Amino acid sequence: MARKRWKKIVVHYADGNLLKGRTSDFRATDDKFHICDTSKKEHLVFVSDLKAVFFVTSLEGDPSYRERKGFHKKRKKYKKVMVEFSDGELLFGFTNPTYTGDGPGFFMFPGDPNSNNIRVFIVRAATKRVRVRDQTQQEEVFA
Repeated sequence: MARKRWKKIVVHYADGNLLKGRTSDFRATDDKFHICDTSKKEHLVFVSDLKAVFFVTSLEGDPSYRERKGFHKKRKKYKKVMVEFSDGELLFGFTNPTYTGDGPGFFMFPGDPNSNNIRVFIVRAATKRVRVRDQTQQEEVFA
């Protein structure tokens, strides 16, 4: 049997609450997963309750760091994406070239190369607007 790989995550709920910990069973196609918080307590998390799942380098992060908005690194073959959440927060980054706008959510990679975030799973139901632009397109595509 394969060994489980634990990933550090910060779960942002749609109601504004946060949960920090590790998961080994998150899959973009599943409607729930488990997280073991920093006190070693296990929680069942339903994706429908979430805004986003941040896969991070460090659970502590750097509270004094302000993430730069925009696209500050090159990712050829990826699509630029700007996500506006229902609560007004904006995220800028890149998504896979196969992004179609279908499904309950999608992954994006941060536009700031110094971000603590490795990648972010965006829950589509928590978004107000998603703007996607292919690197070869002159106009933005709204999804």
